Parts: sequence; C-alpha cells; structure tokens
Amino acid sequence: MRIVSRDEDAEYVECEECREVFESGEFRDMEIESKQDDPADE
Repeated sequence: MRIVSRDEDAEYVECEECREVFESGEFRDMEIESKQDDPADE
C-alpha cells in the first residue's frame, strides 16, 4: 500500500495489488477482517 493523499481528517492509500484507493482506516479494517477469516494464519 502507498499513501496517495492526505487532508485534515483522513489519509488515503492505494492498494498496490488491486489499485483501489481507500481511506487508511478503512484499509486497516479490511486487513484485520481478512486475517480473521484466513484459517491458514492460525
């Protein structure tokens, strides 16, 4: 992921795999959910 923009209240990041842009908090939430759903991590 790389930072693409910042404003007063938010930071926006681009996923280098899918090229979608997310608010950084939203991206972190997605990463946490994907780790919880992945049985290989346990």
